[in-house]
Amino acid sequence: DVSSPKHGKVDPHNMPHVGGNMWAGGTGGRDTAGLGGKGGPYRLDAGHRVYQISQAEKDAVPEEVKRAAREMGEKAFKQRLKEIQMSEYDASTYERFSGAVRRQVQSLRIILDNLQ
Repeated sequence: DVSSPKHGKVDPHNMPHVGGNMWAGGTGGRDTAGLGGKGGPYRLDAGHRVYQISQAEKDAVPEEVKRAAREMGEKAFKQRLKEIQMSEYDASTYERFSGAVRRQVQSLRIILDNLQ
């Protein structure tokens, strides 16, 4: 069951964590920032393989938990914009331009990784 969203603990060794509700950047868990889980406040990629829970499990998250997670995610987003001295307008403009070339940038990253 999900209870309340949180960032979670940061693993100092960046070990992969699957399931549970303790570690930030884990996958397939609950309540914490990560990927493939449910009830977390925002997506957080720690660079590990993603384990995805079913859509039915995600849909079963109570509305108050979803609302709390959205609010926490929005607060973290605004805080991050403040840290990098970027306005919400700047962020939306960046996203618009970045989205237009996202596929090409990803292709270029793959090519460069293979060359290394």
